[in-house]
Amino acid sequence: MWRLVPLAIALIWAAGAQAATVPGFRSPSGNISCAALSRPAMLFCTITESRYAQRLQARCMTRTGLDWHGFELGAARKGAVTCSGGLLVPGKVLYRTVPYGSTWRRGPFRCASARTGVRCHDAARHGLFISRESWRVW
Repeated sequence: MWRLVPLAIALIWAAGAQAATVPGFRSPSGNISCAALSRPAMLFCTITESRYAQRLQARCMTRTGLDWHGFELGAARKGAVTCSGGLLVPGKVLYRTVPYGSTWRRGPFRCASARTGVRCHDAARHGLFISRESWRVW
């Protein structure tokens, strides 16, 4: 599934919440990071280095003309690849490193950190998995 986040919406979010602090986490390696918005409840995750980044960037550009920016998960919908023309998370993200074997919780989201990657799900059990080697949304 692919989700578009137009630049206009991203700029509106940024204008309305410039001073906001957004909760987030990162893996111990720092390669994967996620931030959670509360209204609407959304989780945005990015990965710095992966084997599939160029393929997803090319697919986003072909399908939407926008850049690939990672993955997103809503409070009650399937995870998605995020193609965006701008800022996804307004404000400053306050990242907490989550050790491998631990779980980060915020609102409807639960994310488990492991050496093999990060797996997140919402209360409806929709989710995403991100690692250097692969990704999956459900």
